[in-house]
Amino acid sequence: MKQKTHYRTIVISDVHLGTSGSKAKEVTHFLKQYKCKRLILNGDIIDGWQLKKYGTWKRRHTAFFKTVLKMMDDYHTKVIYIRGNHDDFLDQIMPLRLGKQFQIRKDYILKSGQKRFYVTHGDVFDSITTHMKWLAYLGDAGYTFLLWINKLYNHYRDWCGLPYYSLSQLIKQKVKAAVNYVSDFEEKLTELARSRNCDGIICGHIHQPAMRDIDGILYMNSGDWVESLTALVEDHDGNWTLVYYNEAQMGKTDEPTVSEFFGVKERAAS
Repeated sequence: MKQKTHYRTIVISDVHLGTSGSKAKEVTHFLKQYKCKRLILNGDIIDGWQLKKYGTWKRRHTAFFKTVLKMMDDYHTKVIYIRGNHDDFLDQIMPLRLGKQFQIRKDYILKSGQKRFYVTHGDVFDSITTHMKWLAYLGDAGYTFLLWINKLYNHYRDWCGLPYYSLSQLIKQKVKAAVNYVSDFEEKLTELARSRNCDGIICGHIHQPAMRDIDGILYMNSGDWVESLTALVEDHDGNWTLVYYNEAQMGKTDEPTVSEFFGVKERAAS
């Protein structure tokens, strides 16, 4: 068995446990490959909206939390759960701290080397979810339907021997309103980080993994575990990397290395 890589920090968001689109097995497999000092669950880990309507809780969803608890027990991992808009039921118990290893909170200041990062799910600047929740629910239903269509389409592509293709990502990239929303979202969150005297922002929410400098502020989005299957990791020198999960390796029986399972797309040094 290969030795596990030890990171200082791992950030994941938007797992949406309780929905059919959640890649719970993949994110659980991902966490089992690594040790980390700090695990940040940056919002929408549980999808309370879907569970209230027609979502279902599966054994694989429970397995995710069992893996997190095992990390806390075996490696003394500190877990910070940031409340997202889909797990807004956590408002009833926030802030919550259980011992020194687990806490649930609205946001978090992360020190990385000589830098400070403001960690938030990202829905704070989403006027749709904060002021027009009925429209947000409608948008959520549309996204769920799009994922269903996408699943059927990719079954056909798989039958034809073609690779996975994301219709929702294409729409986000092509529809002008979606492109403008993502751009505004990134700019507003970097402004928020600057107002908090931070050097960068770490967020999720829009299911768009990214690492880029915006007017001197490092913007980092951990993506999601519905389609992108991405995470942010920090090594012990303060270097941040955006990693992509490679589903093609799932059939391997040997424990994977970083290069086998993840394609390093972007890197930023502190």
